[in-house]
Amino acid sequence: MRTQSEPGDGPLDPGLGAIMSERRQLINLAYRLLGSLADAEDVVQETYTRWYAMSPQQQKAVEAPGGWLTKVASRICLDQLGSARARRERYVGEWIPEPLPDASEWADGRPGGRAADPADRVTLDESVTMAFLVVLDSMTPAERVAFVLHDVFRYSFAEVAEIVGRTPAACRQLASSARRRLRASRAPATPAAQRARVVRDFRQAWEAKDIDALIGLLDPEVTAISDGGGLVQAAPAPVEGGERVARYLVDLAERAPGLVLLERTVNGRPGLVLRLEDATVAVMSLDVTGDRVTHIWGVRNPEKLRPWTRF
Repeated sequence: MRTQSEPGDGPLDPGLGAIMSERRQLINLAYRLLGSLADAEDVVQETYTRWYAMSPQQQKAVEAPGGWLTKVASRICLDQLGSARARRERYVGEWIPEPLPDASEWADGRPGGRAADPADRVTLDESVTMAFLVVLDSMTPAERVAFVLHDVFRYSFAEVAEIVGRTPAACRQLASSARRRLRASRAPATPAAQRARVVRDFRQAWEAKDIDALIGLLDPEVTAISDGGGLVQAAPAPVEGGERVARYLVDLAERAPGLVLLERTVNGRPGLVLRLEDATVAVMSLDVTGDRVTHIWGVRNPEKLRPWTRF
């Protein structure tokens, strides 16, 4: 069976390329709104299904197909966010957004780790750091959609209002509230090289099971959160405090002989990939302020580790 892009199909629909070129934009939008690549892929699939469910005449009547696709995808995300809180209540343990690798290391989760479609890659910038996504997840659905559409994707408040179903003034207030949340949680910026050095020192101290060195690298009020989704063992609640987190990490290493720690980019920032018996068992995102690690998010849920299976 031939696809539309294969030789011998005749002239292509001139609008098809424009429609499909929106795919990466939609994946980027949906991932930021939902914090899950799998859910983002489902949203984009549903968005295209609705587009192709229209007649050719209806499609031609759409003046801006890209805007139409964004509007539909955003509304689907808004609906999903509305029910997400109920789903989280049934989620076993802590929920952490799905971690993403650097674009050059992307895999699609299939045996052999074949490269994924470049259109599915999420652009790694400040708006997809784990710290940023965690704050987004604390917002109301309307706040999150209004902020991401306006501040990240530069849609006007009039356009946001049409999607969210509120007035432009109300959407302006929603985005302003979201910005206050982000400012309240934002730590002073740490240079990239310094973050990388702290993560490297952290890895070496953990490999050496050096509790004192770990305590020196951890902020006294550090918080470590683990997400196993009920599928694998993980800490049922956050572990807080430098000494408690250090002892928790050393205990993990002692109970998993052969554990390999690899420095990798996680959501655009230095992080760690944990390997055991040639399998990725966890991905850690670390938030660094100055010379200390302030937050650790460890994802163990195998359903969230698909892009990391080739490491």
